Amino acid sequence: MMRELWKRKKMLGFKKFDSLLSPPIEGQLSSDLFVNEQVLQNSFHNCSDFMIRTVSVTEKTKILFIYLDGLTDSKTLDEVLLKPLLLEVSPNELESVFTLKQMIEQKILAASSIKSVSKVNELVNCVLKGNIGILLDGEPSAIIAGMQKNEQRNIEEPQTEVSIRGPRDGFTESLKTNLSLLRRRIRSIRLKFESFTIGELSQTDVTMAYIEGIAPDSLLREVRKRVEQIQIDGVLESGFIEEFIEDVPFSPFPQIQNTERPDIVSANLLEGKIAIIVDNTPFVLILPMTFWSGLQAVEDYYERFLYTSFVRVIRYILFNIALFLPSVYVALTTYHPQLIPTSLLISVAAAREGVPFPAFIEAFIMEIVFEGLREAGIRLPKAVGSAVSIVGALVIGQAAVQAGIVSAPMVIVVATTGIASFAIPRYNLGTAVRMIRFIMLVLAGVFGFYGIVVGFIALTIHLVNLRSFGVPYFSPVAPQIWTNLKDVLIRPPRWKTNNRPALISGKDKKRIPAHQKPGPKRS
Repeated sequence: MMRELWKRKKMLGFKKFDSLLSPPIEGQLSSDLFVNEQVLQNSFHNCSDFMIRTVSVTEKTKILFIYLDGLTDSKTLDEVLLKPLLLEVSPNELESVFTLKQMIEQKILAASSIKSVSKVNELVNCVLKGNIGILLDGEPSAIIAGMQKNEQRNIEEPQTEVSIRGPRDGFTESLKTNLSLLRRRIRSIRLKFESFTIGELSQTDVTMAYIEGIAPDSLLREVRKRVEQIQIDGVLESGFIEEFIEDVPFSPFPQIQNTERPDIVSANLLEGKIAIIVDNTPFVLILPMTFWSGLQAVEDYYERFLYTSFVRVIRYILFNIALFLPSVYVALTTYHPQLIPTSLLISVAAAREGVPFPAFIEAFIMEIVFEGLREAGIRLPKAVGSAVSIVGALVIGQAAVQAGIVSAPMVIVVATTGIASFAIPRYNLGTAVRMIRFIMLVLAGVFGFYGIVVGFIALTIHLVNLRSFGVPYFSPVAPQIWTNLKDVLIRPPRWKTNNRPALISGKDKKRIPAHQKPGPKRS
């Protein structure tokens, strides 16, 4: 090795040789295979998973294979490339380097993804993604073969978005698998995938999916601009992207929807929205998002519209209960007892007779305990998480009532509020409701109903002024769009949804031709 190094130095000159061994990362590959090997070893210094394999095809011709152990399928490398090259190719076919390169690219290498690179940084980035780099003696370029090891989780039903009716497949951590799940549902050349690489160190693959002609051009330009402006060292999950591109970072309400379900993403793409798929995470971002889409469940569009409309009305009622019930109870019992019927007031007063805390402090303590039980149930292992949360709530509630620390009506109010919050389909919207519930509770404890009214007005003003990529968050209610209002409070029949959402879709606004109402034919 040292003799070879000394010979090369004398032949090329010491300064020139040293400059070749430490080129800039954007530098070109050398035609000297030995120099390229030293450059790559310097680049992957202290990387124990970096593998170099040198193969002598003839006395004059050598080939260098570089890859990362664990990311590259070494078994495929042996069977697809090394075995044919060493055992099945005659030496007479390998008299020149050009012939060898052409033979590897066109005859020997049985890989679907092959390309050629000439810069050091391009070669390094390709190897870091699990590809194999092939360098030939006398060639100032490298062949890149896609032989990544595809170790991934199987396609399973999403655990965070369980549905009674609908597909059971969910996204995985593999970007290619996720794209294929979307392509299986929308088999059109109008479905486009634009790729980005984000993260200086992670080099994470990010794909923007949309349907050409349905997604508005202005929205596409805005999303491209925001994604391309992201400068970060690493992207580990789609939440990293979400925080960089949302409109109002300090709003408690989510402005970008996330989901594990390919059918939800496909349905939103057909409405003109855009999806952002990030490698190594099953959660896909959908934008823009409105307030009403956060209250729509996946079954809303699979069950018959009569059932769905009834359940959706119930869901809106439960949403208001989750947001206002504790604060209304505190305001009534503390400042406005005259609004409570006499018989109910006597019952509540009797239950609160031995409680040492005001209603506001009592409600605040119970809400904190309930949130603690909910968080503990999420963080604990599945085998004991649900049991701890249920048993803990029963034991603590019963013991607190018997000890006279809290009243039984307060336990009922907090439990009803918690059940109502579980009916919100989107976890991030439910979290926003939980945060605002504490604010409403404080306003009710200080000002009574006046505080609740002021908080409701401030909340409404915030929601009306909020935007998600230029789309009003409260649309189609504010601004009011009559043609889209029918899919807010209730779910209309499928044959009545003739047009796509007006503020989201692009040129192609027609979804279903008119006059498709089913019924018996009249003779």
